[in-house]
Amino acid sequence: MTRSELVERIAAKMNNMTFNLTLKEIDSIVSVFFDKITKTLSTGDRVEIRGFGAFSVRNRKPRVAINPKNKNKVEVPSKNIVHFKTGKELHDRLNG
Repeated sequence: MTRSELVERIAAKMNNMTFNLTLKEIDSIVSVFFDKITKTLSTGDRVEIRGFGAFSVRNRKPRVAINPKNKNKVEVPSKNIVHFKTGKELHDRLNG
């Protein structure tokens, strides 16, 4: 699902309710949601959405990799990555 598909699905759900939000307003809400998650992760904090899952930041250690084109060894520096762990409800739905 893309971001625009998410906005469209939210808009479709909102049409069934008494809320009258435009696509621009819904897109703005989605932007705030993703910006807050991004900012929280960038400070090293964890984001937990109950029933869905938790995002956290982990450090990947430096390593030596091999370039597949020329088989030369390449040093890959350490970096932070986002880790996602599914919540119980999502896990149960996926593994029903």
